[in-house]
Amino acid sequence: MYVAGIDSSTQSTKVLVLDTDSGQVVRQGRASHPGGTEVDPGEWFTALQAAVTDAGGLEDVAALAVGGQQHGMVLLDADGQVIRPAQLWNDTKAAPAAAALVEEKGREFWAEAVGSVPVASLTVSKLRWIADNEPQNVGRIAAICLPHDWLTWKIMGSGRLEDLVTDRSDASGTGYVDCDDASYRYDILAHALRISEAEARQIILPRIAGPAEVVGEASAEFGGGKVAPGCGDNAGATLGLNLAHGEASVSLGTSGVVAARSDHPVRDAVGGVTGFMDASGQWLPLACTLNGSLVQDYFCRILGTDYKELDALAQAGEPGCGGMVMIPYFVGERTPNLPDATGRILNLRPEAMTRENFARLAFESLACHMRATLEAVRAGGIEISSAMVVGGGAKSSVLLQILADIMQIPLSLPAPGEYVAKGAARQAALAAGAELGPKWDPQVIKQVSPGQAPPSWEIFRKAMGDLL
Repeated sequence: MYVAGIDSSTQSTKVLVLDTDSGQVVRQGRASHPGGTEVDPGEWFTALQAAVTDAGGLEDVAALAVGGQQHGMVLLDADGQVIRPAQLWNDTKAAPAAAALVEEKGREFWAEAVGSVPVASLTVSKLRWIADNEPQNVGRIAAICLPHDWLTWKIMGSGRLEDLVTDRSDASGTGYVDCDDASYRYDILAHALRISEAEARQIILPRIAGPAEVVGEASAEFGGGKVAPGCGDNAGATLGLNLAHGEASVSLGTSGVVAARSDHPVRDAVGGVTGFMDASGQWLPLACTLNGSLVQDYFCRILGTDYKELDALAQAGEPGCGGMVMIPYFVGERTPNLPDATGRILNLRPEAMTRENFARLAFESLACHMRATLEAVRAGGIEISSAMVVGGGAKSSVLLQILADIMQIPLSLPAPGEYVAKGAARQAALAAGAELGPKWDPQVIKQVSPGQAPPSWEIFRKAMGDLL
């Protein structure tokens, strides 16, 4: 039996068709999305059609599911037409609106109610921005959904707003879903849009389906198979990695992300952890940093090296960098919430300032930053004893060893892959009734055990505390 997993990310749509018996990808397709922080959702549908064609069609697929970028705001009128371009997660113009929501209700209210304190990326902040900047559109809103919800709806093809459906993981990133029971908080929706709760209840929100529920059938264009609820991209990657309890995923990309499964909701009013739900009926507390592996790019430029030479220099550097520690908040920071912070280097001494130590400083500072992010997640009562590392930064074996040494947990590196799409395919396979064995688990190509911890983390932690 074949199933399909679709990843509609910020940059592109990927379609994987997998064999449920072997867990192997049998064919795949891809199509790009336009850039920007606002996008016409029709562009996603066009890309989906192109990616499906590139993958050889879905006529032989028993079930499919969509994983998608989170938080994007899609507003529909009574005829199911898109009212305005979708504001994406990376659209920051709602930052003042998010700050206003926090000031009006208080950080504790938001953490207790929905598990996340509003920031610009959350849907609830974008709705407040609409209320304040495009009030003429508020009265036109008949339905509000997220990118993956809209695509799932288009794949089923009924055109009825009542058929909109989502899942717990993506819904939990809106900022108006209760973090305990996954019910909509219409009082919060009304507050964000500056309307009455009675008016808010007239707006159609996607039904929140259970994990691996069959929510409908695909139209003939998409093969006519069963459709699963889909999920947000972070939850999709967790499914694709088959993350176990006690195991974190650490993503080293332009930003850094630490996420872990939990059997209870996490409510963090101060540390920057978002209390998302996962796609299996549990929770997925997640902390995201603004500063990630770009620190390597900065130091390649400063030292006049490429990545390979930076690795060699860092390997030759002194553990602890001769006492130097860097706080890599170059573009402000989200975890912890220090939007106006800048980078800084502490304990500069002449004997420490070698090219090798500066190269190692880039790696140790990133590792310390990710350790701090890990500790923020642990503070929610989550036990983490190991991690899987993904993202472009994971290509450096030197960085992986330094990360293991500073985090003091064993790390696993899975083979490169489209794990959001594979997670969506896993959900589709379960919806189709398939029994999935270990062949669906990711192939681990490298394991790294922690060595002696350098002194950097304790110095970093104290310096970070001085900034808070």
